[in-house]
Amino acid sequence: MPPVQPMLAKAVKGVPDPAKFDPDGTYDGLGLSFEPKWDGFRCLLFKDGDEVELTSRNTKPLTRYFPELVTAAQQQLPERCVLDGEIFVALSKDGGKRRLEFEVLQERIHPAKSRIDLLAETTPASFVAFDLLALGDTSYVDRPFAERRAVLEEALADLDDPDDTAEGRCHLTRTSTDPAVAERWFHQFEGAGLDGVIAKPMGAPYQPNARTMLKIKHERTADVVVAGMREHKTSTPERPLLGSLLLGLYDGGELQHVGVSASFTEARRAELWQEMQALVVPIEEHPWGRWQEFLVANPGRQPGTQSRWSQGKDLSFTPLRPERVLEVKYDAMEGRRFRHTAHFKRWRDDRDPESCGYDQLEQPVSYDLSDVLGGAAG
Repeated sequence: MPPVQPMLAKAVKGVPDPAKFDPDGTYDGLGLSFEPKWDGFRCLLFKDGDEVELTSRNTKPLTRYFPELVTAAQQQLPERCVLDGEIFVALSKDGGKRRLEFEVLQERIHPAKSRIDLLAETTPASFVAFDLLALGDTSYVDRPFAERRAVLEEALADLDDPDDTAEGRCHLTRTSTDPAVAERWFHQFEGAGLDGVIAKPMGAPYQPNARTMLKIKHERTADVVVAGMREHKTSTPERPLLGSLLLGLYDGGELQHVGVSASFTEARRAELWQEMQALVVPIEEHPWGRWQEFLVANPGRQPGTQSRWSQGKDLSFTPLRPERVLEVKYDAMEGRRFRHTAHFKRWRDDRDPESCGYDQLEQPVSYDLSDVLGGAAG
């Protein structure tokens, strides 16, 4: 019964070698199972007859936001089960190829039922299962993943028709024990909007809130323009601290907001705050000054403006002359912005800010999500 926290993953570099993963036999030497890393809302699904509950990674209820998944679970899943999986929205782009769209998925978290019902019709979500916690009267959390996966495949054997990958359905993720296949998936599936690859020890039990799994995510670098900063929540007049740097890229001569860099030690926050003072400029003289007129969300989610996600937080920022270039690490793009917080790598004082554009960003080869969902095993 909810609440149950999902099992988590720790980041590793590159697809691990199953033969070298478990040298001391902690997981009975059974090796690793690889699967695509989905980019959506992590979700535990609880079903008992017609009663279906969806909960998030932090155990908050998601059920009301996805009525089409309640119906899909009632129609497609075993009578009583608890599944670990991901909620996603896929749309057709690039000549009809379907890919994950996280920003569209975020729109589903809305307070108005009428809006939720409309989006459930126009942009229906799907659920992809990748682990089993319980089936019928049997709990599987103490069983090794190899057994959980075998039971899950049997229980969901009739779930996916390779020719039916429509939205608003439940799916079973594919898996492979071959690291060469995982390496291919890592590069190939990104074109469909996936986030990398997950590796699970075949001999490991399901451990809620424990980082038992391994995640292999894409990592790239980009040269970006520092255009603003925000104070840290612990900043004081006596000891001002930088919270985040606001980053930009040029497009057609216009400096566009592309994301933030925010992970620093306290000492580094103090140093950066002082270092940036020489670049402080009145908002009227800043390229983003015109955005101050917005009082509600706007399509570009520009700095200083509110959105449904900000929940009234102070999003004001200190504008900086866009004269310094920073190299950052990032994993993926979501539209015109970094999908997650970018990581400060080094200053690039040898770069001209105007030369930092979107053309430097790697574009993954387009890939159809239907091909990812087309098989449960690989």
